[in-house]
This record gives sequence, C-alpha cells and structure tokens, in this order.
Amino acid sequence: MKRRGFLTASVATAAFGAANAAQVSPPGETGVPVPGPRLPLGPLEDTRYPDGHIEAVDKKYFGTTFPGFAGTTGVERVATGFRWAEGPAYFRAGRYLLFSDIPNNRIMRLLEDDNHLSVFRSPSMNSNGNTVDRQGRLLTCEHSGRRVTRTELDGTITIIADNYEGKKLNSPNDLVVASDGSIWFTDPNYGIGGNYEGVQAAEEQAKHNVFRVDGQSGEIKVVVDDFTQPNGIALSPDEKKLYVIDSGITNGGPAHIRVFDVDIGSGKVSNGKVFAEGFAPGFTDGMRLDTKGNVWCSMGWADPKEDGVRCYNAGGDLLGKIHLPETCANLTFGGLLHNRLYMCASTSVYAVYVPAQGAMVP
Repeated sequence: MKRRGFLTASVATAAFGAANAAQVSPPGETGVPVPGPRLPLGPLEDTRYPDGHIEAVDKKYFGTTFPGFAGTTGVERVATGFRWAEGPAYFRAGRYLLFSDIPNNRIMRLLEDDNHLSVFRSPSMNSNGNTVDRQGRLLTCEHSGRRVTRTELDGTITIIADNYEGKKLNSPNDLVVASDGSIWFTDPNYGIGGNYEGVQAAEEQAKHNVFRVDGQSGEIKVVVDDFTQPNGIALSPDEKKLYVIDSGITNGGPAHIRVFDVDIGSGKVSNGKVFAEGFAPGFTDGMRLDTKGNVWCSMGWADPKEDGVRCYNAGGDLLGKIHLPETCANLTFGGLLHNRLYMCASTSVYAVYVPAQGAMVP
C-alpha cells in the first residue's frame, strides 16, 4: 500500500455515520530530527544480568511479585532521534510498532525484526495516542485535527469523533477500544495550548471529559467530566474496570490514576476512586494492563531517578519499577507473545522482555 493512500481522508459511511472535520495544516517543521548527536542504540550503559534498571520493591521476590523481572534480559534503546515520542501501538500481523513524534508532526514505524525505522505518516495532525482495534486497524488521537480517526485497511481515514454537542473537541489524547467496538478516549487541552504539539486554539468544551463512542451507532457521550487533565486510559482484561490517569498537576490539579467500575455496553461508570498516587512532583501519562490485571504506567517530569515505568497489582500495590535515562510518556506490550514492553521516553524508544503478557487484543 502506498503512503499516499494513508493521507486520503474519507467521511465515515459505516457504523459511525458522517462527520464534518475541517482539515488543518499545522504550521512548523515536519519530520525534523532532534539536533545534536544521537543516543547510542542497544543495551543501556552498565547493563549486567540481573539488569539494575529493573527494580522489584521486595528484592526477595524477583519474578514472582514483580512480573518485570525475567533474569536474563536487559533494557535496550531500540530507536532514537525524536522530539517527543508518544502513543505506541503494536501490530502483530506486521510485527511493527507505530508511535507518534508529536512536535515533528509524524507517526513513525519500527520493524521488530531488524529495528528498521521509517516515517509511517507525515503530517500526522500532531498525533498523540494510538491503538489497534479488533480488526487490526489503527486508531489515532490527533491534536491539531482535534479528532479521533481510524485508518481503514485500504488506507482511507474515517473520522470517529471531532465534536460534541456541536462544539469542537479540545485535543484528544489517548484511547482504548472495547470488545464491543466502543471507543473510549480522553480530551484534555494539551494540544491546543500552543503551537509546539498542535495548533493554539480556544477551548470549546467547557470541561475536560472522558468520552465513549458507541461501536454501532457512533453516538458520542461523556462518561466522566470531573478530571483536571484526563490522560492515559485503559480497560482491565475482563473489561469490568476503567482506569484513567489525571495529569492535572500540570494545571494545579492532582497526579494520580483513578479506577471505575464500568459496563462497556451501556457506557456507565460508577464507584470511582483513586487507584494509585504519590507521583508528585512528577506524574504518569500513559498505561497498559497485563493479562493478570497489573497496571503498568509511565513516570517522569521530576526526579530523574524515577524516570521510567512503574507496575502496580490490581489492588494498587507497587510491585516494581523499570528505570530509564529519560522521562517516559507512554508504553505498550508488543511481540508475537505480547511479552516485550515498548516504552516511549522523550527522544527515544526503549524495550525490554518481561514475564508478563499484555492484555490488549489483538
């Protein structure tokens, strides 16, 4: 399939109905690498088995309480040269990782077999979060497009959501697709606050909401409306819990993860509570769950010793950490067995094999 095909926008004619999103051409540079020397690829400095970058909270229980410790594995830098790497999504059929380089206005593609790196889409409408649906299609949150889109198998682009009650969305950030086809996404204002990660614009939504798009009718509804800055979002393996990050510390609010009971069919959430906190002055941004219900989340923006990933069990207990040399924004499980953790961290992408398996399908 030619790249030109991926740049063709189409109006949705299937279940999601029609949408009217204006095409925005963001100003600024596109596809420009980070200036200066590239960071070295491969195992991180001072790697030795067991890798010191992988830390269990209780050192007596490596590999049992903390599913990040595989013994004979180490954290590797598999790609570098970006301005702000975000939104990783792994495609098992092609064995490649897609991720956003937001300020450079592009989506990158990293082949798993030989780490070949190329540009998948440019411009990308300052894409942020990406994921894969049950049909193997790419879904993307676009800052400057102020919309959620789906790339069809023929390369055309379907607009899933770009407004609510006749007003433009703020800047969709991250999303998850449920087994019934419903799409759940967060809508903070990060992408319209300036011209670096999007296009500066006025907010039209009165609140920073978490939305659900019905998988059959395409109807969009607010499911939670009391976040300061809703960010990463994920479902538990049984789809009975909805996890949402609030990175509102950037705007005078909290830095924590909340969890809700959820009915994916009706879109109703209830019994919201704080699942994990204690991140300040830093915060977490993105997260994924493994098949046992453990929550893996990114960390950064404060103490460099805390840069990387944290893992919590389903009860909210901290199990362990993966330390990276850069602030981490988001992560996903990849590999044919979903046991390779890919981490988008500032200018680079890191990877490590873990005993856990990601819960996302496919």
